[in-house]
Amino acid sequence: MYSLLQRLFPICRSITGDGVRETLAVMKAIIPPLKIKEIPSGTKVFDWTVPDEWNVRDAYVRNESGERVIDFKKSNLHLVGYSTPFEGFMTLKELIPHLYTLPDQPDWIPYVTSYYERNWGFCLSHRQFSEMKDETYFVKIDSSLEPGHLTYGELLIEGETDREILLSTNICHPSMANNELSGPVVTTFLAKYLLERVKKPHYTYRIIFIPETIGSIAYLSMHHNYLKKRTIAGYTVTCVGDRGKFSYLKTRRENTLVDRVTLHVLKHKAKNSGIYDFLKRGSDEMQYCSPGIDLPVGSLMRTKYHEYPEYHTSADNLAFVSPKSLDESLEMYKLCLDALEKNRIYKNTVLCEPQLGRRGLYHQISTKENIQKNYAVL
Repeated sequence: MYSLLQRLFPICRSITGDGVRETLAVMKAIIPPLKIKEIPSGTKVFDWTVPDEWNVRDAYVRNESGERVIDFKKSNLHLVGYSTPFEGFMTLKELIPHLYTLPDQPDWIPYVTSYYERNWGFCLSHRQFSEMKDETYFVKIDSSLEPGHLTYGELLIEGETDREILLSTNICHPSMANNELSGPVVTTFLAKYLLERVKKPHYTYRIIFIPETIGSIAYLSMHHNYLKKRTIAGYTVTCVGDRGKFSYLKTRRENTLVDRVTLHVLKHKAKNSGIYDFLKRGSDEMQYCSPGIDLPVGSLMRTKYHEYPEYHTSADNLAFVSPKSLDESLEMYKLCLDALEKNRIYKNTVLCEPQLGRRGLYHQISTKENIQKNYAVL
C-alpha cells in the first residue's frame, strides 16, 4: 500500500482532469474490474452543476534574476487549485493578493482551491514569502479550464444478496498523503481483498472512487433511489494513514447498523478511540446522510480531518503516513466488514416453548437440584 501511495503522491489531482484519470488507471491495474466513468461538464446534479475540466501543465513566479521563486513543478500545492490561465509582469504589491501562506505554520505550504469561482493564485511557505524582494515578477500559469468531464471509478462486487455495503473514497486532492491519498490506497486493497476471497461475500459491495462533494452529489443524483432501497451500511474512507489513534464519525441517526458494528469492533480492537457525532461531519458523509438521502454511512478514520496540524498543508507528506498505519487501517476495515458479513438476526422456527426434552436439552426428571440448569437452558 505504501508503494502505491508513493507512486500516486506526485500526481496533480483535482475534482476533474487528467490527474484523476491517471490515478484511476493505476488503481485499475490492481483491481481490473474497476470501471472508469465520466459525467460531462454542465450536467445538473441536484443543486449543483458539474464544472469545467481543469488541467495544468506548468505554473511559476520568476524574479528579475530569472529564478523561479514559486514553482509548480517542485510541488503541485504551490498552485491554487483550479487557477485560470495567466501570464504577465507584476510588482510584489500587485502579486500579494494572489499569494497564500500560513503565518502560524511558517515552513508549510497551504492547500488552497477556487473550484467554483474563476480566480488564480499561488501558495508558498510564509518563510519563503518573507524572503521575496520588492521587485517585478513574471507570472505564468499554463492551465486550461474548459468543458470536459468529471471522472470517477466504480466497482460492483456481487454477493449472495442484493443488499449492499457502500465504500466511498475521494481522489481529488493533490500531494497530501493522509488526506486524501491514504483513503483510496486502503480502499483499493480492501477491494482487492474482497475480489480475491475464496468464498463469495454475503452482501454486494459498491465501491466508488470520486472527487469530494461534487462527486458524491453527482453520483447520488443518478443513483439515490436505488441506493436508498439497497444500502444497509457504508463508509467514507479517509485519513487512514497517520500514526494517530482510530476515530469514528457516526451517521446522522447515530444508531444504524454501521454505527453499532464499528463501535463494537473499536471497543474490542482499538480502545480509547475518538468518537464523533454527526455535527462534526466534514466529508462526503454530509451528502450520503443528508435529509432526503439518509444513507447509513459513517467514517472510520485514524486522526480525524481538521484535527491534526498538518491537515491541508505540505506537511501531510509521505513521512506523515506509515506502512504500519495503513496496514492497521486495512485490518480494522476488514474486521468491520467481517462483522457485517457474519451478523445475523435469528428467528424462532417453533411457536411457544420448544420441546427440549426430545432434543436432549432438558432434564426429564424435575428435581430441586436440576431446576436451575433447566432455567439456564431455557
